[in-house]
Amino acid sequence: MSTSVSRRHCLVRCAALGVAGPASWLALPGTAHAGGQLEEPLVDSVRTALSSAVANQAPPEPEFFTTEARLHYLRWLGTMSDRLRRRKPDWEVRRDFLQTVWYEAKRAGLDVSLVLGLIQVESAFRKYAVSSVGARGYMQVMPFWTRVIGDGDPGKLFHMQTNLRFGCVILRHYIERERGDLFMALGRYNGSRGKSPYPDAVFGAQRNWVFPPPLQTAELRSNG
Repeated sequence: MSTSVSRRHCLVRCAALGVAGPASWLALPGTAHAGGQLEEPLVDSVRTALSSAVANQAPPEPEFFTTEARLHYLRWLGTMSDRLRRRKPDWEVRRDFLQTVWYEAKRAGLDVSLVLGLIQVESAFRKYAVSSVGARGYMQVMPFWTRVIGDGDPGKLFHMQTNLRFGCVILRHYIERERGDLFMALGRYNGSRGKSPYPDAVFGAQRNWVFPPPLQTAELRSNG
C-alpha cells in the first residue's frame, strides 16, 4: 500500500465515520490517547542509527536559502500560532514550541502538519501528559526508548526538544519499517498496528495544521 493511498483511505474513513472538523478537534478535552509503542528487538545497525539521530541536542535554528522561503516560514509560524492560541496562550511558549516542531519534523523528513496532528491526538499539546501505560510528553514517547537509544533517563522526555526529537525519530523509523505506509506506521506508533481508529484520528487532526507548501526548500542548521 502506498503512502498516498493510505492517507486518502484514512481521510475517506474519517468522513464516513463522521470525524469532527477542525474547530471541534481543537476543542477536545486535554486527555492523552496514546496506546504506547511496543518494545521490539532492534538490530545493532538500527539501534546505532536511531541513537545517533537523537543524540544531537542543538537548539532548533532554521536557515533559509531565499527571502521567500524565510517569509513563508514566518507566515506559517503566524498562522499556526493563531490556531494554537487557545492551547498555549503565551506567545513565546507557542513560538518556541512551533519552531521546535518545525525543526524536528523537517530534520526527520516528516510533514509538519502530520506531526502536529499526532501531538494533538496523543497529548492535546500538553508538555507533561502521561498516558495510562506511561507514555510521556507531547508525542507520548514510551520510557523504554531512552534505555534502547538514549541515555536511560526517562525524565528527559518531559524536555520539549528531547520529546519531539524522540517522537519524530521513532515515527520516521516506523514509516521506514512500513515502507512508507503512513496508516500502518501510525498504528505501530500507537501500539495498534492494523487498526483504523488511531490513524483516522491523526489524519483528521492533521487537517487543522495544513499550510500551503513553500516555494523554496528550507535548510536546517545542525551541529551534528
